[in-house]
Amino acid sequence: MLIVVSGPGGVGKGTIAELLVERHEKLWLSKSWTTRPRRDTENEEAYTFVTREEFEQAIDEGIFLEWAEFQGNYYATPWPDPPDNYDVLLEIDVQGAKSVTEHGLEFLMIFVDAPTVEDQARRLRGRGDNEEEVLRRIREGERERNDARDMGAIFVINDDLDRAVSEISSIIYPNPSKE
Repeated sequence: MLIVVSGPGGVGKGTIAELLVERHEKLWLSKSWTTRPRRDTENEEAYTFVTREEFEQAIDEGIFLEWAEFQGNYYATPWPDPPDNYDVLLEIDVQGAKSVTEHGLEFLMIFVDAPTVEDQARRLRGRGDNEEEVLRRIREGERERNDARDMGAIFVINDDLDRAVSEISSIIYPNPSKE
């Protein structure tokens, strides 16, 4: 099974993805690539951090399932290569999810959102985004919400991390004995 967890910046989708993988032993998280610098508050394992040149070479080599440029930086998901019998979890933006559909792949799409735009802005500031970036991500979030609705995503509000992870777990694995 292919699962896409998406949502605007600052809603906690990365944290949720990590917790889902911890909770479900047969769930494998694809590690995205980026050319942006690592945030001070960010685990160095959060992404494969590369130069523009390395990224562009990887594009030429066809190693990405999807890739995009956002706010002057590249982001991508390599073609998944999970261990046998694992479900694949992609933590990507809505634009990336649209690219996955262009490959004809079927997937379960879960859109994580903050309770309010104000909460999203507070979280973005809390992770170190400057005001200009916060405003860009808020505007982008509105477009992402609309696109996710159009794609038939299941919306989950991250107002409480444990509750959101439990809700997503029950969406992915409605019958826990099937995990």
